[in-house]
Parts: sequence; structure tokens; C-alpha cells
Amino acid sequence: MQFNQSLKTYNTFGIDVQATAFVNITSVDQLKQVICENNNKLPLFILSGGSNMLLTKNVDALVLNINNKGIKVVNEDAGFVWIEAQAGEIWHEFVLHTLAENLGGLENLSLIPGKVGSSPIQNIGAYGVEIKDTFHSLTALNLETLETETFSATDCEFGYRESVFKNKLKDKYIITSVTFKLKKAPHMLHTSYGAIQHELELMNVSNPTIKDVSNAVIAIRQSKLPDPKEIGNSGSFFKNPIIDKSLYQSLVEKNPDIPHYPVNESQVKVPAGWLIEQAGLKGYRKGDAGVHAKQALVLVNYGNATGEELINLAKYVQATVLEKFGIEISPEVNII
Repeated sequence: MQFNQSLKTYNTFGIDVQATAFVNITSVDQLKQVICENNNKLPLFILSGGSNMLLTKNVDALVLNINNKGIKVVNEDAGFVWIEAQAGEIWHEFVLHTLAENLGGLENLSLIPGKVGSSPIQNIGAYGVEIKDTFHSLTALNLETLETETFSATDCEFGYRESVFKNKLKDKYIITSVTFKLKKAPHMLHTSYGAIQHELELMNVSNPTIKDVSNAVIAIRQSKLPDPKEIGNSGSFFKNPIIDKSLYQSLVEKNPDIPHYPVNESQVKVPAGWLIEQAGLKGYRKGDAGVHAKQALVLVNYGNATGEELINLAKYVQATVLEKFGIEISPEVNII
């Protein structure tokens, strides 16, 4: 156990705050032992890649850095493979592993930062695909009983960037592994969302494989999103808002090029990045806190921004979009 540990290298925004205590967790048994030894002396703070959080102050808690590793096939039939990954596996490395095994379903989620254990909490998604589409189950440690429990997709109550672990079960469980149901060939590809099809054409690919789709997604993300190793960020900072069609129709009259994606008969999803850019904030900067110059959905730390400075920037972006479009956008990241 380490004390007064800097978390600067453990969060992708690169915010320099300290943890009262810090432990690197490599197994479920160790996790149980550490919790028992802590005996509620310090509150627990679960760290899983630090890619979807904004730290605004020192963390007066025992920080558990989830770093258990392992990938294995747990079931298989003629069409599918059920594959389990431990929570500490790096998400993108896990995706690459599934591609190497020629298993389809996660290719659109390539290059998303973070670890496997945090993926269901947020129901991470990109380019028309979400975790819930291939999710089978997860195991999680009940922090009250210290017993491991299994959760189905129904149990997780997935929504848009939501799950039960962000709501009524928040801080009650620690996810230890996740199992996905992935498809053997022939694969079902999702290439109509965003610029995937255009990128495939640039790659001169007419009959794409799951690896081709992954490469296209990686190319798109790298062209738009900053590398957290080079400039602090957490990827998409805001959720894409879902609005009523009536509001969308009124916006189209003034903004005929506004992009949208149908959600149901009465609602559409509008890209938050487009709204922010049209509000004139793409590339906006105040001190070391800024809106990224290539992708307005991303807030960045140019060096020494504090969490509070980034929160203030986020509030300014929200207020400007609301004033211009009448649409409220909300953070996707967890603000702590």
C-alpha cells in the first residue's frame, strides 16, 4: 500500500491530485483481503484506467487500481464464442485479441481508452455499436458481503451511456470480469454509422473484414481524437443529446445541415460535437483548459489545468449550446 500517491499518471486528463492510500489490485482474492484489512477505515475509490473521469480534488480514500489480467473462452457453439476478460485488461488490447481470433462484435469499439471492467458501467459505445449488443454477463464483488455475484444484461439495466452501476448500485460492487458473446464468421458488419464507409473507400476496401472495420475506426479516431499520452483528455466529454422530433424540425429550419440519428418514432439523437462546433467553441481555450481543435466533443488539458478549470469550461460550453440551440448537453465523464 502506498500513501499520498499522486494520481496524475492514473487519469487520462493528467490531473495532479493525491490519493490518501493506493493499492494495485491483481486478483480477486487480494481485492477481498485489502477490503477486509481496510475495515471501513477509509472509503473505497475504484480506479479502472482513469479514462472516463475528471478529478477535481484530492481523493481522501483508499484507491483500488483494478489491474487483474486474463482472457479465456468459457463456451462455444457453431456460431458464437463466449469469451471472458478480467476487469484489469486494457480494453483496446482485448478488442485486438478478439479480432486475432476472428471473433466479430467489438470491432467498432476499437481504440476506446480504459479497461474491460469499466466498459459495462458506462455501456461504452461508438459508431452505432454499444457494449450491450455483445454483452453476456459480468461478475462483481459485493462490497457488503464480499461475495462474487453474476449479472446478466437484464440485471445491468443498460441505457445510453448508463447502467445500474452508475445509479442504484453505484459504489456497492466492484466488477471483476466481463463475458461477451462474439460471432464467428460470417460476421455481421456495422459500417453505415459515421464515416466508416467513407474511410473504407479511402482504404480501397470493398469487401471489408472485421479487421478492416477496426482499422477504419482506428484511423477515424486518430484523425479526430487526441492521444491522452500527448494531451490530457477523456475522449468524448459530453453525451450526444436525444431530443424530440418537434425540436429537431424547428432546428432544421435554421440549420438544414444538422446531422441526426433516429432513436424512435418521436426522438432523434444529435451529435453534441456538431452543436459545440456550430456554437463557435471548437478550439476555444481558457488557460490550459480547452475544447479540442479537431473534435469539439473533447475537452483537453493543455498542461496544467485543474479539474475545477475544466468543470468551468464544461459549464460554459453547456450554457453556450443551450442559449444557441435550446438543447441541454450533459457530461459523459464522471466528475469527482
